[in-house]
Amino acid sequence: MVQNYWDSNKASQIEKGVDELVYRSNLIGSDRAVCNWGGGNTSMKTIEKDFRGRDVEVMWVKGSGSDLATMKAHNFTGLRLDDIRPLIERDEMSDEDMVAYLSHCMIDSKHPRASIETLLHAFLPFKQVDHTHPDAIISICCADNGKQIAEEIFGNRFVWVPYVRPGFTLSKMIAEGVKNNPNAELVLMEKHGLVTWGETSEESYAKTIEIINEAESYINSKVDEASVFGGQKYEALTDEEATSILAKVMPVIRGAVSEEKKMLLTYDRGEDVLQFVNSHNAPELSQIGAACPDHLVHTKMTPLYVQWDPQTKDVEALISAIKEGVESFKASYKEYFERNKNEGDKMFEPAPRVILIPGLGMVNTGKDVNNSRVSGALYHRAIAVMKGSTTLGSFVSLSENESYNVEYWPLELYKLTLAPAEAEFSRKVAFITGGAGGIGSETARRLVSEGAHVVLADLNLEGAEKVAAEINETFGANRALAVKMDVTKEEMVQAAFDQAALNFGGVDTIVNNAGLATSSPIDETTLQEWNLNMNVLGTGYFLVAREAFKQMKQQGVGGNMVFVGSKNSVYAGKNAAAYSSVKALETHLARCIAAEGGEYGIRVNSVLPDAVLQGSAIWGSRWREERAAAYGIDPDQLEEHYRKRTTLLVNIYPSDIAEAIAYFASSKSDKTTGCMLTVDGGVPAAFTR
Repeated sequence: MVQNYWDSNKASQIEKGVDELVYRSNLIGSDRAVCNWGGGNTSMKTIEKDFRGRDVEVMWVKGSGSDLATMKAHNFTGLRLDDIRPLIERDEMSDEDMVAYLSHCMIDSKHPRASIETLLHAFLPFKQVDHTHPDAIISICCADNGKQIAEEIFGNRFVWVPYVRPGFTLSKMIAEGVKNNPNAELVLMEKHGLVTWGETSEESYAKTIEIINEAESYINSKVDEASVFGGQKYEALTDEEATSILAKVMPVIRGAVSEEKKMLLTYDRGEDVLQFVNSHNAPELSQIGAACPDHLVHTKMTPLYVQWDPQTKDVEALISAIKEGVESFKASYKEYFERNKNEGDKMFEPAPRVILIPGLGMVNTGKDVNNSRVSGALYHRAIAVMKGSTTLGSFVSLSENESYNVEYWPLELYKLTLAPAEAEFSRKVAFITGGAGGIGSETARRLVSEGAHVVLADLNLEGAEKVAAEINETFGANRALAVKMDVTKEEMVQAAFDQAALNFGGVDTIVNNAGLATSSPIDETTLQEWNLNMNVLGTGYFLVAREAFKQMKQQGVGGNMVFVGSKNSVYAGKNAAAYSSVKALETHLARCIAAEGGEYGIRVNSVLPDAVLQGSAIWGSRWREERAAAYGIDPDQLEEHYRKRTTLLVNIYPSDIAEAIAYFASSKSDKTTGCMLTVDGGVPAAFTR
């Protein structure tokens, strides 16, 4: 049952008016069983002073593109009701005319565009109106016998409105239905949702919760868990088994769905998801259509259901089924678009947003992790609706053409235009070793600032987590992931790439940056020191590059690697034979991989810095004293020594290296591979030749 979260003490401290509407809206949106992400709308009618000081009746309504759970006062639009009410006398009004008309009714031109369903609120004679998409209510509205069920639950207290896409016609139908039923307490919109109202915010909110719980109580009394969705056909795999398989197949899925535009992936193994995907009826039931018009832009009309028997645990068979399934889905989507398109329509990427796999759960796709999770959250709602509808009768959905006209509806697509423009690294995932250090952390910030998601791999997990937390705080949740990884341990490297696959679907860029440095005359260089350099800077770079290469090949959409070498990659540093030798190895390894990677669209380039002291753990170790001793100077003179030996007389900072890495990772260097770029201020001895 949904809960009534109204806090009278808190509400009493809120200023009357829009702030009270914000409080109510946030409560409604906080429970996704009450209202979809980004969906639903609320309103309040007040008396305000206009610019001439006259009292005018104003309706405050949710602005387009906001979410009830998080919206604030500035997300609402104020409109003059005296200008809107006469519209009900019209017989019809196009969407374009409605939008244009409402723009003239705004009390402030800086307010957002009013909700698509503004007239629904304006035509009802109540001070407070809420439109929501509760699971229990939509279960009734999407049941073939929904109106009869509503009569059993609500008697004559409801108005039933046949499906009509939101706009003038639907708003007028609702207003007339309520006017003609003096007992009406709610409106049920077929295949859509609920409308309730009240004289106060508390009364309107309480009515919403009360009506939902009446419906939910009725449905719960009918549910037989053993027979839901036709009963269980498959057993769910254990979490350990499932994640092991998902780590292998998610890069395959990512490649298959990224033909037009790269997508990021998330997965979900919620109890409701597993109950659905493992059921007898899921293959057919999932293909009937969307549970609510609001879902369509994020979930498409149907998901992809992958035909696979999880009891076999046959990963190769699953990979084959996924590839065939995605290709079939894309072909069907293109046909759907051609059958229904209107003049000027441009097709979205045809790949599925929701992928259902027996035994494993649900995989979701999106332009970023948060959009992927929105698709998943909305499909949770679809599962709940299908469970309720099939308990009451049969699940029904919009027709194909009705679905298309919502998915490609200009008023719905307008919301998408409010999102920030995509940047250079949008839809890309970068895997950065040494992510807690100066160069690694600065590179992460640089790439994320232009849209990337990043995996910060470091032996220093606490440091990597701190950087990830800072990035997520600055750039938004789920942009950075910290993982503990020792580059010399094959199992840890493989596990880190598995984490990248499970959290994002795969990787597009790796930055081989983990490092250390030692300094000794050749006759004092121990085998232990030699092996330490070779293990971390040689074997470590190889292991990371190899696992990245495997994952990039699986994805089949190219990729790039940037190796952070050193001036010493091309210059024989005094008293640094071990370090200089392995730095030369790194850059040649990069060229070798570049030679192999070309046919797969995998580019490999190297950046050669020198003396990046700022933020570096290396320069906080004995390396500083050792290098100072090699030059016969004090350690605190080292930074100035390095500056003076450059032809440009500059010091090199982590941000300088991050900029070079960003260049190689970007589309600006799409035709460059096997290259070395020095970022050392110009050290003549290290000029490449």
